[in-house]
Amino acid sequence: MSDKTRTSDSAARCLRVMKALKGQTLTGLSNGELAKKLGESPATINRCINTLIAEGLAMKLENGRFVLSIAMLQIAQAHADEMARATGRITELQQRVAAGAY
Repeated sequence: MSDKTRTSDSAARCLRVMKALKGQTLTGLSNGELAKKLGESPATINRCINTLIAEGLAMKLENGRFVLSIAMLQIAQAHADEMARATGRITELQQRVAAGAY
């Protein structure tokens, strides 16, 4: 069981909104869709979305739907790039070990 005394419920809700927006980069989700999907009120979703927008992690499309922002996608891409570099380095080390060239 985790210790909830050191967590923020409002931050957790905003993080759940971010997770709900995953895979919706082209179409986005409406406030109502997010509220239904997460079992939260539209007002709660609105506060979370406004927080994410203010922090540069989400944005509102012209059609009124919400998506993760370019900045959030850049964070994801930076992580993917780092993992690719790590994989390349591990592969290189494995090849050197297999070849006996320490």
